[in-house]
Amino acid sequence: MSVGILGTKLGMTQVFDEAGRAIPVTVIQAGPCNVTQIKTKQTDGYSAVQLGYKEVKSKSLNKPLLGHLAKSEAPPVRHLQEYLLDDTGSFELGQQVKADIFSPGQIVDVIGTSIGKGFAGYQKRHNFKRGPMSHGSKNHRAPGSTGAGTTPGRVYPGKRMAGRLGGKRITIRKLTVVRVDPERNFLLIKGAVPGKPGALLRIVPAKKVGR
Repeated sequence: MSVGILGTKLGMTQVFDEAGRAIPVTVIQAGPCNVTQIKTKQTDGYSAVQLGYKEVKSKSLNKPLLGHLAKSEAPPVRHLQEYLLDDTGSFELGQQVKADIFSPGQIVDVIGTSIGKGFAGYQKRHNFKRGPMSHGSKNHRAPGSTGAGTTPGRVYPGKRMAGRLGGKRITIRKLTVVRVDPERNFLLIKGAVPGKPGALLRIVPAKKVGR
């Protein structure tokens, strides 16, 4: 178990490696995050560190949350995230966690909310094939059969049908950190990550195989 970081997706670009090959990367503003609470087995029954991210005006938060943040002398923040740890001895209240906790070449998991695309049909949502487009066919983008007739006389739950697409929590696993900019707290991660520019992301070290 290890601590991760919260960040904001800025967009995509490309960088070049030593061999001149273009690498598509996502640029993430990772932190800085403040340690807002430290939980221990003696006080809370488990060990964890709570991080706060994205400073806002105090009027944007309610009094209970402001009181909670005041205990660690942390500024008002929009997002709080807890990370389970075996040992919290290396953390203290008010400490800042920055992008330099990661290193180039490290493998990470990125969690975010996918882009919401509204109500979508069968082809766009589930990659169904379309029907014939000529010879009098009236089955162009229809779903086809949704199940048997009298028995069972209903559509089984989980049947792939048209509906809302996107807007769900997505985890992209085993992405590579290409570069780290500690001065600006930028992470350049190879490939695409969930969400649109400005979306909140969680970046955590990937779990090792066999653990």
